[in-house]
Amino acid sequence: MRVAFVHDYLTQFGGAERVLLEMLKLYPDAPLYTSLFLPELAREYFAHVDVRPSFLQHVPGGAAHFRGLLPLYPAAFGSLDLKGYDLIISSTTAFAKGVRCAPHALHVSYVNTPTRFLWYPEEYAWQVTPWALRPLAWLCMPGLREWDLAAAQRPHHLVTNSRHVAARIRSIYGRDSDVVHCPVDASEFAGAEEAGEYFLVMTRLLPYKRVHLAIAACNALGVPLIVAGEGPDGKRLRALAGPTISFAGHVDDAQRRRLIKRARAVIVPGIEDFGLLPLEAAAAGRPTVAFAAGGALETVVEGETGIFFREPTADALARSLQALTGIVFNGARMAAHASRFAPDRFRAELSGLIERYLRERRNGTP
Repeated sequence: MRVAFVHDYLTQFGGAERVLLEMLKLYPDAPLYTSLFLPELAREYFAHVDVRPSFLQHVPGGAAHFRGLLPLYPAAFGSLDLKGYDLIISSTTAFAKGVRCAPHALHVSYVNTPTRFLWYPEEYAWQVTPWALRPLAWLCMPGLREWDLAAAQRPHHLVTNSRHVAARIRSIYGRDSDVVHCPVDASEFAGAEEAGEYFLVMTRLLPYKRVHLAIAACNALGVPLIVAGEGPDGKRLRALAGPTISFAGHVDDAQRRRLIKRARAVIVPGIEDFGLLPLEAAAAGRPTVAFAAGGALETVVEGETGIFFREPTADALARSLQALTGIVFNGARMAAHASRFAPDRFRAELSGLIERYLRERRNGTP
């Protein structure tokens, strides 16, 4: 059986790319098709993978300015030649689900979220689109939504990372999806470290992540906060930061583990599709303070691995940060919770679904 993977783009490394690395272990010899990639990212994380980009790779500066190529992605994924494969596994937050495969082939798409900038533009697209480009983006939106809705019907099966995203997929695309929670390697965070005094936010700096709430709360309390990550919202966030706020920028895996293991607690102020950070923190014995919505409701156990704040305000978050002082968390229980999301569990569940889909296809079951 010939297998191929497809991913939106390899221009940044985040949760979706961590999940992709685990998926690739199911078929380690399979090529990975994508729209375009940064060579340094491919060398660091995907050196063992046969990465095959689309024609967009030849656009000068395209990988560095991938958001500016928005109207071209449907054509890029339509151009990928996948006729020789029996099984296509796409990993997507946007475009990869729209590839076309041979009539005999099975296409399984792991959908991290419905395309956010198309269906939730008020929380994503307009806040990161330069004013000069907003009229063009506005003109493109209806056609891209039409394409995206049609593209979501092409895979034979959809799999997603949380019940929260499954509900969004049902609402937007009108399709059911199987849920396989994202993997977290708890062993990477084993080993005691003395907790520091700082709180930690670790995410892409995008407006819908609501990092500004964490900054405002820690400003008000006068407590240290480290913000790790890069993104279009970085300049605005730095302007909001007081003297106790520091920005770590991009961090590698070793720095990531060190920051999490030494944090007083991690903060998840936005609505995450799934959110790996609360599980990584639990594996390290560190609690999470998260907004009570989205994937956090499936990964944070209140009073056991963290606490929630229920209003999307800096005051509500600040009160929860203060409440941490009176709570004692059991490190062994937190690590045990994180271990339930182990990579081998993820691969076993996803592989089991794929085998079931293949079997149903052979048997002619719809």
